[in-house]
Amino acid sequence: MQKLNISQIFIAALLVSGMSLLSPATVSAEGWGSITGQIVYDGDVPKPVIERKKGDPLVKDTAVCAATDHLSNELVINADNKGIKNAFMYLRKVKDIHPDLKESKEKTVVFDQKACTFFPHAMVVRTDQNVLVKSADPVAHNTHTHPFRNEAVNFILTPNDRVGKEVSNPVGERLPFKVTCDIHPLMKAYWFVADHPYVVVSDKDGKFTIKNLPEGENEFRIWHEKGGYIVRSLDVNVKAGETIDLGQIKISPAKFK
Repeated sequence: MQKLNISQIFIAALLVSGMSLLSPATVSAEGWGSITGQIVYDGDVPKPVIERKKGDPLVKDTAVCAATDHLSNELVINADNKGIKNAFMYLRKVKDIHPDLKESKEKTVVFDQKACTFFPHAMVVRTDQNVLVKSADPVAHNTHTHPFRNEAVNFILTPNDRVGKEVSNPVGERLPFKVTCDIHPLMKAYWFVADHPYVVVSDKDGKFTIKNLPEGENEFRIWHEKGGYIVRSLDVNVKAGETIDLGQIKISPAKFK
């Protein structure tokens, strides 16, 4: 009778047990899933607040900063579907990162200002990305960041500065932080600097999608500038190869008092 060597015995055992020899990449690719949903205001939608009225002489650089009525960005709710815009949803503890997402594909994100308003109002920045700060206004601005862990910056942008200045934030933050213009105090925005890809900002309908999450139990938080932690803990069992629809995540008006 022919004797089998150790390698042959191992392969035979795998075949008997129904296992196959798979590459590590194939195994990893089966362990990722996605979530989607909508963050909604669970009550009567409040009327938009006019933060700056057109022509208000008390607003600095009135011709630019109060050229039209400017609505507050502090709490933006879609009157048609009650979706809450600019809420940050993020994974609290990261177990693993999908191979395709370990590095950002875009190494620079743009932070602009027009009519004395920051664009975007709420933004996610990875630690491997730089923020290019520009201005399309014919007046001077300054950009002042207020991070918790990174080094703050505070610099002037000259009128119509389309070249801009780059800002780096190499350390992941635990929360979004405020960005202001000291020249025009009504201007503010929020950046969430993350060392992972599992952070998103809800869109104009309050909708969000987070792709390629590690399978298994994952805990999420939802943070909003006016309400802070509007959802402190949301557990989701992510399933490999599936997109789980969380439906409407209803937020009580009391969270924004």
